[in-house]
Amino acid sequence: MRTLLLSLLLVTAAVPAAAQVPTGASLSELAATPIVRVNIAETLRTPPDEASLTVGTQVRAPTATAAAAGNKEKTERLLATIRSLGIRERDTQTQGIQLQPEYNWEAQPGRQGRQVFVGYLASNSIQIKTRDIPALTRLLDALTTAGADSVYGPNFGIADPAPLRAEARRRGLQRGEAEALEYARSQGFTRVRLLSVEEGTSYRGSEIIVTGSRIVSQAGAPPPPPPPAPERDGGIVAPGQIETGVSLNLLYRMER
Repeated sequence: MRTLLLSLLLVTAAVPAAAQVPTGASLSELAATPIVRVNIAETLRTPPDEASLTVGTQVRAPTATAAAAGNKEKTERLLATIRSLGIRERDTQTQGIQLQPEYNWEAQPGRQGRQVFVGYLASNSIQIKTRDIPALTRLLDALTTAGADSVYGPNFGIADPAPLRAEARRRGLQRGEAEALEYARSQGFTRVRLLSVEEGTSYRGSEIIVTGSRIVSQAGAPPPPPPPAPERDGGIVAPGQIETGVSLNLLYRMER
């Protein structure tokens, strides 16, 4: 009895991890109806229907009070412009307010240099989301004209990827069954039966398209605003397409 048990354990240990015997199945059943595991990655590409970007304001002043007050005024003007462009309140979020001292390094011949306090820098950043992709260039122009010192984005995305994932899942299951059936027929079996499904979701957007800041002349005045872009012209913004998909790990049993 001890010799028989040892032999059975050795045979079981030789079964690959990807084809372990399911609970309750004997080795003879596994030989009669082997299993096959296939990995499927299915993605769909579609134009984005929303974009998010972050705009920032900065004000330098000799005192903290003056810097904070100047930045507050600049931010309020920017927020008013955002509202006038039809961006909803729930799609506008203040992300960070900072107030920090600034120093210049002053070199002194024959002596150790020192830091010299020059004033304060107050900054603020606002994240906004829009679903009007064709008007992004007009939005960027309006934001910089209203006082935005920096623009990060846009980042493109899909507002509701669930329907696309459902379609990718359906296609992935069809592909998985077709590939498993191909393996089965090559071994003399006629059909396959799905035993288990493991899913890992992948969702990737495009890279940032526009990142920049306002250029200030030596006199401290911002450059004149660019000419207005057409109302519905994407201009420098190329949204491309977004990939939405799923990865499936499928286990089938071959049957005659």
